[in-house]
Amino acid sequence: MKSKTTAIILSVLVGSLGVDRFYLGYTGLGILKLLTCGGLGIWTLIDLIRICTGSLKAADGSELQ
Repeated sequence: MKSKTTAIILSVLVGSLGVDRFYLGYTGLGILKLLTCGGLGIWTLIDLIRICTGSLKAADGSELQ
């Protein structure tokens, strides 16, 4: 089980480095996000919103707790 609170904190603090995606199990997307600096911030903001609303789940399909 992955923590929603941890994912939000990681997204806010180091989201542009893809750490939130690595935490959720999306290694490939984490690398892509790292190389693009979070899509110049846009992808970082979108991920933060998706984590907060619950539409972004862990890679194994489980809900964030």
